[in-house]
Amino acid sequence: MPPISAFIFDLDGVITDTAEYHYLAWQRLADEEGLPFSREDNEHLRGVSRRDSLLRLLKGRTLPEDTFEAWMKRKNDYYLGHLEQLTPADRLPGVTRFLEEAAAAGLKLGIGSASKNAHQVIARLGLAATFAVIGDGYAVAHSKPAPDLFIWVAGGLQVPVEEAVVFEDAAAGVDAARAAGCRTVGLGRAGIDHADLVLPDLATIPVAAVLAHFAARTTTHG
Repeated sequence: MPPISAFIFDLDGVITDTAEYHYLAWQRLADEEGLPFSREDNEHLRGVSRRDSLLRLLKGRTLPEDTFEAWMKRKNDYYLGHLEQLTPADRLPGVTRFLEEAAAAGLKLGIGSASKNAHQVIARLGLAATFAVIGDGYAVAHSKPAPDLFIWVAGGLQVPVEEAVVFEDAAAGVDAARAAGCRTVGLGRAGIDHADLVLPDLATIPVAAVLAHFAARTTTHG
């Protein structure tokens, strides 16, 4: 396998954790519309697009398309209200150091997120200049677990997919990255055991160790 030339990161749960904001926004919508919704339900929305999240929230109930669109907008408006609180201090532990090491190693850096608010979140975290490409919910027609987003980001970075490592905390994201042909690092949560490398978070490992891990796999499987 070729050497690693790029790192692509999911956003929520990897670079920052706005899962609580998503939960509060979905919970408010669910309460207003009399829909059952719990924190356990919210866990199944990780890495899933807004449209697919609402479909899961509805649990088989159908809505006219204009109502469906209006509900998605309401949820997003609630979420954006919470995002006003976001600052660079909300980067997850180890993220700043890890990104600095990756840049110093000459790796190209990108974001692959299902969120349509990814650009705003990255800006509020003070990382807009860090990532050469930001793939978000507007970038491709088919979101995770389809491979399209990571293929799109790798293309933007001008690297072959097999030279990219994707960092994900959700099963749908790991599935998407594997389907794209990227190598994968699963972070922290259940459901990511099928990643090539599984870690608690980015604070627990230096970039050099990640690169060494994949170099060793290349030697072993080459």
